[in-house]
Amino acid sequence: MAHELLSVRNVGREAVRKAGAILLEGYSRDIQVAYKGEIDLVTEIDWASEKEIIRVIQAAFPLHGVLGEEGGSVPGPGSERWIIDPLDGTTNYTHHFPFFGISIGFESSGEVLYGIVFDPLRDQTFEAVKGEGATLNGKGIHVSETPFLSKSLLATGFSSSLPEDPRRDNLPHFNRFSRKVQGIRRTGSAALDLCYVAMGALDGFWEIGLSPWDTAAGSLIVREAGGKVSDRQDGKHELTSPMIVASNGYIHQEMISLLGEVTC
Repeated sequence: MAHELLSVRNVGREAVRKAGAILLEGYSRDIQVAYKGEIDLVTEIDWASEKEIIRVIQAAFPLHGVLGEEGGSVPGPGSERWIIDPLDGTTNYTHHFPFFGISIGFESSGEVLYGIVFDPLRDQTFEAVKGEGATLNGKGIHVSETPFLSKSLLATGFSSSLPEDPRRDNLPHFNRFSRKVQGIRRTGSAALDLCYVAMGALDGFWEIGLSPWDTAAGSLIVREAGGKVSDRQDGKHELTSPMIVASNGYIHQEMISLLGEVTC
């Protein structure tokens, strides 16, 4: 598996670079925008990026499965699967708000073993292999050492799908956290939020209603950077968990306690 993970890493790096070029090219011109729901956007760039990522993966690993956000799912005969978000932060991208990226995770037998998140505007590559630590552009990164929630900077997000579902209402949580922390950021890219926790720029992150492609790579990167990732009850976070909570570890129990004050 170690030898295969080396090949997986090389393919992941190639895929994000080629997809990143597509994102940068589209960012400089008018693009076609469609809707997957009332407010959930998808663009021609999402589709083109996903198509290119899948092409690169299948050229190297034709028997691996793929789960892509934009429908580019390919079943595989084995347990190996790539989990792709070809443009995390589509709304930011279409409004030229400069915060978006590409996220690719690789799992085997249901366990994420490799993750890469690429921010093409800043040329930043966050990466992790299970058991080998996390890096930013090849240099090791580590979560912050902020000891208390009251000293923390957090990030969160708000689901664009089924916003009327009370189980996805993040405002009560946001309200409670806003009274307990130094600040909360809402950036619009969960993958990059997780990476910012991993590098210590954020102390914690939570969000409701994310999909596997939003968290597969970033959650591994946080863990490999020394952080903690769980569900809202402090149990194991699965890629299908309704909420993700990520932190530097020091403030995790305070976050879990505060989230527990809201029943939904």
